[in-house]
Amino acid sequence: MPLEAIKDEVKNDISLGKPHNVILFNDEVHSFDEVTGQLIKAIKCTTIQASKFAMKAHSEGQAIVFSGNLERCELVESLLGASPVNLVTSIEKA
Repeated sequence: MPLEAIKDEVKNDISLGKPHNVILFNDEVHSFDEVTGQLIKAIKCTTIQASKFAMKAHSEGQAIVFSGNLERCELVESLLGASPVNLVTSIEKA
């Protein structure tokens, strides 16, 4: 992606109210494989990054897994909370 396109995308996110954060909460229901798999689907991250997010949520109780404008955060949250995994998340203004 050209630098100008990236700058335009950042400007658009800022003008749309960025940043909001999607927070993943630890629970004792889901396996690491379930959590990492759902993170990969929802935020298009690598297995390594998904594992880091899952471990942070496990060890600290929660982890910020995505930041962006509210609309994008709502989409990510809905994907993380989708069946059959139904991860526990919230959106907070940063």
